Amino acid sequence: MERTLTYHIRETEAGLRIEQFLRRKGYSAQNLTQIKQMPESVLVNDSFCYLRHTLAAGDELRIHIQETESSRQILPVQLPLNIVYEDEDLLVVNKPTGMPIHPSLNNYTNSLANGLAWYYLQQEKPFIFRCCNRLDRDTSGLTVVAKHLVSASILSSMTKRKEVCREYLAVARGHVMPESGIITAPLARREGTIIERVVDWEKGEPAVTHYQVVTVRNGHSLVALRLETGRTHQIRIHMKYLGYPLIGDYLYNPDMERISRQALHSYRLSFIHPITGEAMCFEAQLPEDMKQVLAL
Repeated sequence: MERTLTYHIRETEAGLRIEQFLRRKGYSAQNLTQIKQMPESVLVNDSFCYLRHTLAAGDELRIHIQETESSRQILPVQLPLNIVYEDEDLLVVNKPTGMPIHPSLNNYTNSLANGLAWYYLQQEKPFIFRCCNRLDRDTSGLTVVAKHLVSASILSSMTKRKEVCREYLAVARGHVMPESGIITAPLARREGTIIERVVDWEKGEPAVTHYQVVTVRNGHSLVALRLETGRTHQIRIHMKYLGYPLIGDYLYNPDMERISRQALHSYRLSFIHPITGEAMCFEAQLPEDMKQVLAL
């Protein structure tokens, strides 16, 4: 994947070395090391420069990112993809239920990574898979994938700083009460398993979920949830802790009467674009299996 990023140096940035300027833009130390190894990757006013070069006001700095290899051990497979948005730096995908993010044991050829590897192979473009907000296999909805090393690094840092807002819709049996609140129960791995998580007030890591009942239909509540933290299975455990586990959740509430997977959907994703600085917001409609439970 190739991408050229252009910066115009302002008076307040004059005197900075290129490496200092790029670190301020969110480039990681690893990014700088990788860029140094790419041919003709740093140009100031169309002339090649080293990262220690000092910038002057009015300079035009261009960074030419050149990634020529694709992710190893990810087999390109033609899969249905619902790409909501794509530009030179990232893409947003509405992932269906049943599709893992990454290949894993017994899921070597049906992941989002497999599908995107095929998508870019058809365009004859190398592609390294860098998903920035992971979803469980049976959770549907929006996820963002970086297309090159710089956007990936900046999005990763934004996620750690809680600057990527992730909002979900979930279905629980009954009328969730109280209808809104904040769940602050810490989470830890259940002893004896590598998959399950539990609320653990002694050893758990902080986890914060905001929730609001949207509607109560057909004996079930549709709940909107916003994450402050991104712990494994956070919404699923927090809703169970509240006393209203998600229906269809084979790990924490195997109530499969109305739906065959956990009723959880990533419906809104908002963040500042890592390269352009533009405010981005995407929404994905509630999937049909969750609509049917609510008789919508």
